[in-house]
Amino acid sequence: MRIAILADTHLPRGRRSIPAEALELMRAADLVLHAGDLSSASVLEDLRALGPPVAAVHGNIDSAEVRRLLPERQVVDAAGVRIGLVHDAGPARGRLQRMRMAFPECAAVVFGHSHIPLHDEIDGFQIFNPGSPTDRRRQPRHSMGLAVVEEPSPGDRAIRRVTFEHVWLD
Repeated sequence: MRIAILADTHLPRGRRSIPAEALELMRAADLVLHAGDLSSASVLEDLRALGPPVAAVHGNIDSAEVRRLLPERQVVDAAGVRIGLVHDAGPARGRLQRMRMAFPECAAVVFGHSHIPLHDEIDGFQIFNPGSPTDRRRQPRHSMGLAVVEEPSPGDRAIRRVTFEHVWLD
């Protein structure tokens, strides 16, 4: 299973738009995750129109309509791997342990808010921030994420694992 991951799109805003490369990656995915700050419900509609199912949470700058449509946090089952989704994972200090305690049933947590791409792991538990495809702030490039949930070989009792990577746009 291929998962396209984004956060902090902050659209519509001036002439900004989601880059074509990001749109293509989302169309080719089996699932799209958005970790909040879409801004308006039209962005959610546009993402859903790309084809794959979309799981999203609302962020701190989202409209009242988006807040009514989306939860603050959720857990997504991605081919047998549970992934937590939240916008603001709090301060950097202690974040990994805090997310592990907040989502004890999950193998990973995807979050946004800071616009800073991040991937961290401890004892198999991962946290991932894709950055932003539209509002890089102080980052050198726009970004998003991809994840793959690998199927174990037939007869293999291995636990399914999700692997994350950043995609640098521009």
